[in-house]
Parts: sequence; C-alpha cells; structure tokens
Amino acid sequence: MSQQKIYLVGAGITGWEGFGQKALEVIAKSEVLIGHQRHLDIFPEFSGEKMVLEDLSIMLEYLRTTQKRCVVLGSGDPNFFGVARFLMRNLPKERIEIFPNLTSVQYAFARIKEPWDDAVFVSVHGRGLGRAIDRIIAAEKVAILTDKVNTPAAIARELIARGAEGYDAWLCEEMGMSGEKFTRTDVKGLLELPASELNILILIKTWEPQLAHYPLIGIEDDEFATSKKLITKQEVRAVTLAKLQLQDDLTMWDIGAGSGSVSIEASNLLPNGRIFALERNSQCVSFLKENLKKFVARNVKLVEAFAPEGLEDLPDPDRVFIGGSGGMLEEIIDGVDRRLKVDGRIVVNAVTLDTLTKAVELLEGHGYRVEVTCVNIAKTKPLSEYKLFEAQNPVYIIAATKESE
Repeated sequence: MSQQKIYLVGAGITGWEGFGQKALEVIAKSEVLIGHQRHLDIFPEFSGEKMVLEDLSIMLEYLRTTQKRCVVLGSGDPNFFGVARFLMRNLPKERIEIFPNLTSVQYAFARIKEPWDDAVFVSVHGRGLGRAIDRIIAAEKVAILTDKVNTPAAIARELIARGAEGYDAWLCEEMGMSGEKFTRTDVKGLLELPASELNILILIKTWEPQLAHYPLIGIEDDEFATSKKLITKQEVRAVTLAKLQLQDDLTMWDIGAGSGSVSIEASNLLPNGRIFALERNSQCVSFLKENLKKFVARNVKLVEAFAPEGLEDLPDPDRVFIGGSGGMLEEIIDGVDRRLKVDGRIVVNAVTLDTLTKAVELLEGHGYRVEVTCVNIAKTKPLSEYKLFEAQNPVYIIAATKESE
C-alpha cells in the first residue's frame, strides 16, 4: 500500500507573507502539521493535529508509519541546513515534496547589500567548531549559522588564534523580528559584541599578509625562518608533495615538521583540508610559529609533541609525511599504520642508507606497496666569471600506499 506524501514547507522571514499560494494550499489540506512551536504559531486557525518537533527520531518513526497527510514546517529552504537532508536519508525520496522559501542567509545578504553567489555557507549549529573553522579560513566570503555555544565571539577567538582576522564582519540578529539588527565590525570587535541567540555571522575578507607574493609551491628556502639543517629544500619539497598525491580536502600529518616548509606548501594544495604539524624541538617550534604566521597557513595546526606521542588525539589521516623521526621510526610507523585510512599514503624522506633500509623494511613488513625515489640535486654556484654545479646530498623519498586487507 502506497503511503501519503510528506510535504516540507519553508517559512519565510515574515511568516504568512513568505508562503506561496501552493504551499498554503498544501497546508490547508493537511491533517497533521509538524514543526517548532514558533512555526506552528503562524497557523492559529489550523483545524488539524499539531505536533511540536522536538526529537527527529520520534518524528521519523511517526512519518514512517502514518497514513495521514503531513506537512513538516521548517525555516527558509528545508534543503539548506534543514530537515530535508535528514528525511531524505531515511525515507524514500518519492514520498517527499519540498516548497522552499527565502532563507535567512539570502535575507541577510540582501539587507547588507552584498552579493552572495560567491559565498561559502557553514553551519556550526549543534556541531563542533574545528572542521568549520578550516572551511571558514579558506573562504573569501562566508555565512555562518551559529548557536548558543558556537557564538560569533567563539568563532572570532578561533580565527584570531589561527592568524585569520582579516575580515569585515556583519552580525545579523533577530531577522524579520521587531529587534532586527545588522552590525558591522571586525573579527576582534566580535569578541566584545553581545549577540542574540538568533543570528547569522557574515565574514568578508578584506586583507591578509602579502600571501600573493609567494607561489603555491616552490617557495625559496631563504624565505623560511629555519635552522639550515632542518628544512626540506625547495626541489625535494616539490617531489615530496607530488608523492603525497594531495587532494582538496584530505587530512595530513607532518611528523617532525621542522620549519614547517612541507606543511605550508601542502596547505596551499589542501584549501579545504587539515594539516597537523608535529614538532617538539623548542627552536623548531619557534621557527614554525613564525613561518605559519608569515605564510598565513590557516589550515595548519601546530602540535607540540614528540611522535608517536600526540598522535592519539588527532583525526585519522589520509596522508602522512615523516620528515624526522628522532630515532623513533619504528614506533611512529606502527602508530601511523593503526590510524591511516585504506589507500592512504606515507611519505618518508631519508638522507642516510640506514634510514632508507629501515623505512622500507618496516613499511613492507606492514603490507604497504613501496616505491623509492632518489633525488639528486645540483645547483649552479658562481665561481669568478664562471658557474659550476654544486651537488647536494641525495635524498631518498619513500612513498608507501596502504592497500586494503
């Protein structure tokens, strides 16, 4: 027996005036109206049954079994961070019909007179901030749906900590209500600005340090603050990044990050990804912090730990670069292997035959498919009126792929 359709109807900013004629007809013919109390209150004359939406699982079970004609009310477009995603994951799509309305985000952009077709949309409502901040700092223009925990001030603190404060900020509050307010400030200003629980935060990038002067990869070694012995040199970096096979939104660990040169260039290739640079040496940590700030590596997080310590608190990686192991290579590879996703890659840079041999044995012993590339670099060096080539020490780049069991 076929079941009744479920109608998802979005309420606009102004209540009744925001509903189209077809949506109002669907509501008038329904037997059950489901929604938050503020949405149900828009229809005081509704003669059918009203059900307050509090627990999604209870609503889902009801919709799975009922033969009554039901309308679920939401805000704006139910497909935009709304209930539609949940219902379409759990019910046949052919049962669902959607009537979208003006979203609060559209309304906010209209009121501040700013185009929104080039904006990124992020919701931290009922979610953690970590991944959301990664997306925010990679965006030129972003609209953020907040909640009472992940407030505009909390978001501002995270942005400042990541060196990403070069935004104009619009705090859009109580939209469509008598207390509607739009306040323009900057990221630091959000720290002191009390916010209504009903708000949307819009951030528009206005400046950042001279990032445009640096290439995505191939930054000159001298641009990095570093001890000369603790940097992966420019040409080796390029091959290392190629062997990591980076993609847009992966998670990467950089173990023994040193000056952070690999993490910084990897961040340019992972605009929506996350990079965790592990380093414990105090001098290196100082250099790393300086470089992260200089190159505005917003999606790189410094973890002051001596691997394999510190790995347990990180999200599972898709890619791992081991630039330094501090004599703990076996323990590090064991720890990485437990967490690395299937089809993930480990790249180890070795400058000695001993490290090369040990790394290959360990990785093959864990069942990885291993490839080794020997990089020999020679660069011109002036000598009076002539130029000679000066050879650098060879570097062995071990790339290992974790295959399915």
